Amino acid sequence: MFLPFVFKLAVTAAIVGCSQSTSDKTLAPATYEFAPTPSWQDEFNYTGKPDATKWSYDLGDHGWGNNELENYTDKIENAKVENGNLVIIAIKEPSGKQQHSSARLVSKGKADFTYGKFEIRAKLPKGRGTWPAIWMLASGNSYGNRGWPDNGEIDIMEHVGFDQDRLHGNIHTKAFNHAIKTNKGNNIVVKRLSEDFHVYTCEWTPEAVTILVDGNAYFTFKKEATYQWPEWPFDKPFHLILNVAVGGNWGGQKGVDDSIFPQKMEVDYVRVYPLVTK
Repeated sequence: MFLPFVFKLAVTAAIVGCSQSTSDKTLAPATYEFAPTPSWQDEFNYTGKPDATKWSYDLGDHGWGNNELENYTDKIENAKVENGNLVIIAIKEPSGKQQHSSARLVSKGKADFTYGKFEIRAKLPKGRGTWPAIWMLASGNSYGNRGWPDNGEIDIMEHVGFDQDRLHGNIHTKAFNHAIKTNKGNNIVVKRLSEDFHVYTCEWTPEAVTILVDGNAYFTFKKEATYQWPEWPFDKPFHLILNVAVGGNWGGQKGVDDSIFPQKMEVDYVRVYPLVTK
């Protein structure tokens, strides 16, 4: 089931009393909606390396804080655009200090967003040891330790190959993160994640982060009245990340089946619809 491009999310804003000489007036609730056309997008209707005006690469073989087993490169063998899709490919081969290569694309510095609807249509890799993700990190370091998790993370899609067809959506903050076993999130079983394209969506407003698949919301994290930055750092610019990891603390919990490679994540489009306040 797909939602129309304009999806209205009614959220009651904090009500502020307006002091007047005769009476106090109550402000009407704010209603957030998303514009009907994207303000930023990549339809991947070209051939070759990903558009350098929109995407950069995270590079390295150091495990990325998760004991991952891939070396992220900027080689066209690991990330290319063909047949209308971005293809990120994890390959079994010596690469840097690792025995697998892959790619991690980021929009940081080229497309940074505060609030909006983020819609990505993709088909996932499969097999034990694969760990694809579509997610967002803060583009600046405004809070706390000036890094993770204090500045926040939004996971629009994560999938681990040892648990095929179980989709995960999560957020991470200083107060809520997996390192201290307090992260907020949910998971849902969706058939044929690796055989068919599905639409992964995040709807982010000043009051909530909602994660959806194929138009169905399965996780919402709401900003409570008492929350400060340790609970809700989601008021600063974030950027998009697309990657396929190999192994790692989560993806490698059941080991890595090297016979499955190469494995790829195909992305049909990435579209960002800006927030409109009514």
